[in-house]
Amino acid sequence: MADGIINVYKEKGFTSHDVVAKMRGILKQKKIGHTGTLDPMAEGVLPVCLGKATKLCDMLTDKTKTYEAVLLLGRETDTQDTTGEILAEYPVTADEAQVKEAVLSFFGHYDQIPPMYSALKVDGKKLYELARAGKEVERKARPVEILDIHVDRIELPRVTMTVTCSKGTYIRTLCYDIGRKLGCGGCMESLLRTQVSGFCLKDSLTLTQIEELRDDGTLENHILAVDKMFSEYPALKMKQDFDKLVHNGNSFYRNQAEGDSRLPDGLIRVYDSRNQFIGVYVPDREKELLKPQKVFLGGTP
Repeated sequence: MADGIINVYKEKGFTSHDVVAKMRGILKQKKIGHTGTLDPMAEGVLPVCLGKATKLCDMLTDKTKTYEAVLLLGRETDTQDTTGEILAEYPVTADEAQVKEAVLSFFGHYDQIPPMYSALKVDGKKLYELARAGKEVERKARPVEILDIHVDRIELPRVTMTVTCSKGTYIRTLCYDIGRKLGCGGCMESLLRTQVSGFCLKDSLTLTQIEELRDDGTLENHILAVDKMFSEYPALKMKQDFDKLVHNGNSFYRNQAEGDSRLPDGLIRVYDSRNQFIGVYVPDREKELLKPQKVFLGGTP
């Protein structure tokens, strides 16, 4: 079974769940998960976690993401993108300077009302299910952060922009909000995700490419090992006599690992005596030991 993270290029028309289903077929393994939903019309970077790395899915979902989006001004739809039913159309009277000013005004923190066509739940029901049934419910605004935003090209009524944002930001809704600010409405025409944390567009692989790499036996070269996600943290290697502690996911004293006997500061990567990655540990100064925060190996290998 493959373990690690692979940078998949999600193509248009596929849901994130479709990608996972196809990856299960390609790799002939069930333990696979994606790291954040991309709409079917969107394309680009979708890190997919394999085997033990599925424990990383929630961590990668929280990472910042970068998108290239095309905003179509003058149109509002029920889905806030061009795949939806047109609700209203307005003339675009703003000039390029006004458009740029409106786009850049969303830099920083703002409260965003999630779209009805989303997987968020209200009273146990997904919003898109309610929307398909013709129902609209009140949604509470949620704080999001636009970490970087700039206009790449303006060819009215289209505006191409690059956005880096926090978890939970809907680019469709950002397009809608910009259109509202300009008084002409707007919706998203296309969306390309170019980066998720350290995973970049230039390194992503289509499902067809992944199949080809599997067939020629080189796919492993494109799977990022789990411990590489924690490479910024220092590492500790266990003494052989105490491997059993970490194989069972237990805490351990600093002198049960090699090297300096002082308790380290911050998160630590822990390996057994055979250099097999165990997980990430955090110091417990009160008890003078290291306790597991996230373990990727259970049971004696």
